[in-house]
Amino acid sequence: MTQKPTNPTQNAQARAKIESMKRQFESRRAISSSLSSVKTKVGVYSGKGGVGKTTVSVNMAVTLAEKGKSVGILDVDIDCPNVVKAMKIFEPPEIANDKRLIPPSRFGVSVMSMGFFQKKEDEAIIWRGPMVHNAINQLLQSTNWGELDFLLVDLPPGTSDGPLTVMQTLDLDGFVIVTGPQELAVMDAKRSINMIKTLKVDVLGVVENFSGEIFGSGAGEGMCKELKLPFLGRLELSADYRDESKPTVLISDSVRDEYKAVVTQMELQLKNKVSS
Repeated sequence: MTQKPTNPTQNAQARAKIESMKRQFESRRAISSSLSSVKTKVGVYSGKGGVGKTTVSVNMAVTLAEKGKSVGILDVDIDCPNVVKAMKIFEPPEIANDKRLIPPSRFGVSVMSMGFFQKKEDEAIIWRGPMVHNAINQLLQSTNWGELDFLLVDLPPGTSDGPLTVMQTLDLDGFVIVTGPQELAVMDAKRSINMIKTLKVDVLGVVENFSGEIFGSGAGEGMCKELKLPFLGRLELSADYRDESKPTVLISDSVRDEYKAVVTQMELQLKNKVSS
């Protein structure tokens, strides 16, 4: 029987595909190894910017640390990394003997962020999707977190490449959704929730931020009733946030109590998830 002649173009494409699959496998294995000592990974996510997602991430992390938990924040908002500024961290990561990065810490929380690698904090990072994907993977692979009870992942807002990369790459235990009480914020929160559900990841609950007389209140809780999701708590719009010298839970008793309630509800949802 006569063999069909080989097609050099098809052979090259097949080899390229195999090499790509190998790289993806090695990347996933490196990420899994990097996070092997992290007990619980929670994404903090919103459908739009400006609803206070990073503020919520930082104050939740510090609240968990105050409870005696070992905590880290991974800031994967590549375009606008704000966790470093919010945590008032000034020293860069250390480089270990194995060339991996050791995150600096403050207020009992370890932090890794693209913000450490900017020349200027107001520098615009103008990258297309593949570059954002590669940057997120590099942060995930190259960080040595050590033993952590919680890793909070501060995601970029929206439903595009950044959050999609994290959701597909990280085996997250669930998401905390941050919304404002306004109609548009709730609509965008629903979009983010639908994205999470499409990717078969759990929503641990919703936090309503900026609640109070100015923007109103109750829309986040109403959305939870509509979508049959846990409501984790309401965070009041407070003048205490104007003191930016440290996370507000370390300044204000009332804000601390709000975050304690949110964290307690989140831990309860995680516990229920394990037992179900």
